[in-house]
Amino acid sequence: MYTEKELLSEAWTRLEASVLKFENEPIGTVAAAIDKSTQQFNYGHCFIRDFVPSALAFLTRGQGEIVANFLRQTLKLQINDKNIDEVRAHMDGVRPGMGLMPASFEIVEEEGKQAVRADFGERAIGRVTPVDSCLWWLILLRIYQRATGDQELVQEAGFQRGIRLILNLYMLKQFDMYPTLLVPEGAFMIDRRMGVYERPLEIQALFYAALLAADELLLPKNKQDIHTEIEQRLARLKTHIREHYWLDLEKVNEIHRYENEQFGEEICNKFNIYPESLEAWAIDWVPKEGGYLAGNLGPGRMDFRFFAIGNLMSVICSLADEAQSQKIMNLIGKRWIDLVGNMPMKLCFPAIEDKEWELITGCDPKNVSWSYHNGGSWPVLLWFLVAAALKVGRKSIAERGIRIAEKRWCEYKDKDRWPEYYDGRKGNLVGKKAMRYQTWTIAAYIVAKDLM
Repeated sequence: MYTEKELLSEAWTRLEASVLKFENEPIGTVAAAIDKSTQQFNYGHCFIRDFVPSALAFLTRGQGEIVANFLRQTLKLQINDKNIDEVRAHMDGVRPGMGLMPASFEIVEEEGKQAVRADFGERAIGRVTPVDSCLWWLILLRIYQRATGDQELVQEAGFQRGIRLILNLYMLKQFDMYPTLLVPEGAFMIDRRMGVYERPLEIQALFYAALLAADELLLPKNKQDIHTEIEQRLARLKTHIREHYWLDLEKVNEIHRYENEQFGEEICNKFNIYPESLEAWAIDWVPKEGGYLAGNLGPGRMDFRFFAIGNLMSVICSLADEAQSQKIMNLIGKRWIDLVGNMPMKLCFPAIEDKEWELITGCDPKNVSWSYHNGGSWPVLLWFLVAAALKVGRKSIAERGIRIAEKRWCEYKDKDRWPEYYDGRKGNLVGKKAMRYQTWTIAAYIVAKDLM
């Protein structure tokens, strides 16, 4: 049985052991400290999204060098006019968008020397597109600036150009009626087939936060032609999400009585959502004093599943308004067994099962019900939960989440070994395919404690 102090000490030891070095300089952390008996896949890579909690942990200790090195290195890997042909050669001739950041990178040996090799999804399982990488990169760059006061790095011409390339890519005029980002399946943390294509909430929350960050990071002379457009996009996106993605008991009743095939501007059912698509579980699941943002919204489609990162990030970056943020916390408190259980917390709820699982996941054995992305419990979500709860003054929820994780790990740490995710309706089981010593599991615990 470990004490909390011993648990936190080991977390730091493990995090420091995960540091990835290039030419003797720390440039990131590997996804997991690989168990040699386990097939590695790409867990020896440093992922942009995975490094964020590691970066937060290092920044709280005043160790900004590794974060600065990471930002510089990933900026070099960003697709630009100098490296696009080289990247294209590995992507079946596809010409990727200028400004795209890789999902991950690894250190390899080429001609007797160390080299950094990026993966833009061309080697990933399912060949998924890393849409969220650029968004997390911008958010982390802003966090680094705030934490260290390092204005010089952000103001370098290369960083200013990199920010503009991202904005040019993500604010490209498209065939779309909405301010949300339209993305393919598997374009963010849920990088397997899970019916999250189109306009998933997680991407919209990250997009909103990244636009705020980019507008603050750009020097006035570098945003003269785009500042107004950013402000307008932010305003439209905020209104759209708050109004159309929001689900509470009142909205559920409204959808239940929707009329369809309506034409014109002043109509109630703007997306032609059919009342028959209203999930039966959602009707009784949403408490009177709670609510949440739907997982997805498009023509004739509303995904009623609760997605944790999208909702928690919406609270953290104020995409959800104050009343909505409090209701999201109320929902988590009232549906604690469903969303948190015995390990914070469910990536999405509920899991899809039976025939629906077959059709939506393509019979993916890793995404069986209540496992992995399909209702699995992810300890990395602990820092999101704590940050969101503290943001709106709900410290008791943050404390409760940390207490549950510590209770499990202090008792079973040597058996669990900091796993990637947990299985089961309450998160009682170490994930069947979970990697051990997952770095962002470790870092999330450190960050959650630091935030307190």
